[in-house]
Amino acid sequence: MKIRVGDTVQIITGKDKGKKGKVLKTFRNEDKVVVEGINLVTKHLKPGPQVKEGGIVSIEKAIHVSNVMYFDDKANRPTKIKMQADGKKYIRASKASGDKI
Repeated sequence: MKIRVGDTVQIITGKDKGKKGKVLKTFRNEDKVVVEGINLVTKHLKPGPQVKEGGIVSIEKAIHVSNVMYFDDKANRPTKIKMQADGKKYIRASKASGDKI
């Protein structure tokens, strides 16, 4: 999975198609990511030891990594990520602009 925490991504399918957000968390085993402000669902919480007040809250749920694409600010469009050799290390680079990420 080439998407990492802190990347800006654009949603390419689903109810939030076209929206942009920052990746908050990745789940490598499940190939899913949590994006800030995307795929919001309402959850009913009961008061308890951890949650002092119950109520209805909206939280971000994970979406599959195939439904998001890295957003390149320089090219101003979503783009694929390629792995480029830089000496002995491999670095991520944008295919649209060729810049290192």
